[in-house]
Amino acid sequence: MKTEICLNSGFPAGRVRETKENEPKLSVERQFASLTVAVFSPDGISRSLLRDCLEQTGLVGSLHEWDLPAHVYSVEGALDVALLDLSGDKESSLKLASTLRQLHPGSLLIACSPASQPDPELLLQSMRAGVQEFLCTPLDPKVLQATLSRFLQGRQGAEKSPAAKVILVMGSKGGVGTSTVAVNVAVQLAKITQKRVGLLDFGVPIGNIALLLDLQPRYTVCDALENVGRMDGHFFGGLLTPHPSGLQVLAGTPSPDEQLRSAGRALAEVVNVAQTVFEYMVIDGGTCSSDWIQFAEPAPLTLLVAEASELSLWSLERHLSVLAALGLHNGNARVVINRWHRGDEETLKKAEKAFHHHIFARLPNDHQQVSEAINLGKPLSKNHGDPLGVKFTELACQLAGLPCPRQTKRRPLSSLFASKE
Repeated sequence: MKTEICLNSGFPAGRVRETKENEPKLSVERQFASLTVAVFSPDGISRSLLRDCLEQTGLVGSLHEWDLPAHVYSVEGALDVALLDLSGDKESSLKLASTLRQLHPGSLLIACSPASQPDPELLLQSMRAGVQEFLCTPLDPKVLQATLSRFLQGRQGAEKSPAAKVILVMGSKGGVGTSTVAVNVAVQLAKITQKRVGLLDFGVPIGNIALLLDLQPRYTVCDALENVGRMDGHFFGGLLTPHPSGLQVLAGTPSPDEQLRSAGRALAEVVNVAQTVFEYMVIDGGTCSSDWIQFAEPAPLTLLVAEASELSLWSLERHLSVLAALGLHNGNARVVINRWHRGDEETLKKAEKAFHHHIFARLPNDHQQVSEAINLGKPLSKNHGDPLGVKFTELACQLAGLPCPRQTKRRPLSSLFASKE
């Protein structure tokens, strides 16, 4: 028999597990998955139950236990996971969560509460304190194991996965349909690529993405900005709202917020973290602005949305000049003309010569279809080969670097009976 200390509790005796000499060693994968976990609870019985549940997951390598409030504690090395029992003094527990988030920014903080449906205000306070998961007690070992596995997969994925391809959609001026373009490009990317696609709403003064997709988000970009100092991929994932199309959405600000206008560096940090979560990422940047894009490295692919009107094209020319000055002109800025009519071609040809910039895509005007989609809170859903739907599909394929699917053309009914010579 040999003695292996696997727990360093806050109590003098600690806890000891005895293992046999011929006990099988952990596999390489299992060793990599062995987590250092700390349990904080004001009750000894609760600590014991949480400890037993953790051990049943098979993912814990080192376990620490502490009473609450924990004025003094220490964990050697990096702390991977912390479980905080909120059955006692919630204020002290959440204060501890904030401290743990600062000391161990890459850790997973799990709040445990006996309430089957936690108070929304408590959830919000927990999230702002740095908590990423909220589980109900008594814990289900399978649920806890799934939570820890997601954390491990996310951490390993962040190390192995390349950064997402970022597509920033900005308008030459307000009212040109920037959000509609961003939503439908993102939906088509999710459909075509079958990859992880994120849609981030950075529009000001109010974000419209949640309305266009009929979502009721719990968190918004403002919550991301408030917690950017302790942001990681797992925390960021908790701020997202899923959409039936497969998109994961970071909702925009629900009210005019000056914080977003001057949050260039913070928004760039949010983008950097988001790139570890997605494979493709579409950002609705609202009206074209260089306030934050200049901080993003590497520079994202930028779609500049405009209309074939004099005011929109005039604004477009100025924005292209600004982006060129920031070094984002060469191949990164692409012009998309929304609500296009055939009669606009003469004007657009003159604009291309004046701007020395090719128009990348033309999206046909279909006011009725777009209005219906907005009123229903859905992306464009016609599937009979309508021109606007086809163009969005083609645009998404071009941005993803994939071949465009062939569109089957309907044969006129008369041709079915035409005689063959």
